Amino acid sequence: MSIGFNFKEIFTAGMVLFAVIDIVGSVPIIIDLRQKVGHIKSEKASIVALVLMILFLFLGESILDLIGIDVSSFAIAGSFIIFFLALEMILGIKLYKDDIPETASIVPIAFPLIAGAGTLTSLLALRSEYEVQNIIIAIIGNIIVVYGVLKSSSKIEQFLGSGGIAILRKVFGIVLLAIAVKLFRTNLGI
Repeated sequence: MSIGFNFKEIFTAGMVLFAVIDIVGSVPIIIDLRQKVGHIKSEKASIVALVLMILFLFLGESILDLIGIDVSSFAIAGSFIIFFLALEMILGIKLYKDDIPETASIVPIAFPLIAGAGTLTSLLALRSEYEVQNIIIAIIGNIIVVYGVLKSSSKIEQFLGSGGIAILRKVFGIVLLAIAVKLFRTNLGI
């Protein structure tokens, strides 16, 4: 059995995850958390998010079967979450309540900021279309980017400025909106 790596699949899966995770668009949230709780443990958050994503890639469907939910229903529900996240990004509104954590490594950075419902739903959708090894490489690539952004969030903020971050959020919001529509259509059978 040969393991075939497909760079198109890796790139596409990587871009989907990059848009869903939206770590660059989350820089303002990360900066705010750092100001509220102090130091963010970038390594710990990145490793926990990586483990959660890979576990869900392999066990997510089984967990859903155990509770009686099919992948299509979960993906459609996830498409709604992605849709509303995209609306937040594009329109600059808040639909979800933000809780102020005591620490900011695992919750809320690893989960749900990085490996949230949108990311987990996207992983199941990607698994139905792409080879697992290509998705894993895409996950690892994204976690490396996440780690870099977490480590250098203040430098990124200075470089982009508030206007640059706002533009990135809008662009990735539109990409997320398109992903949500595609996820909805694909799993509804339209």
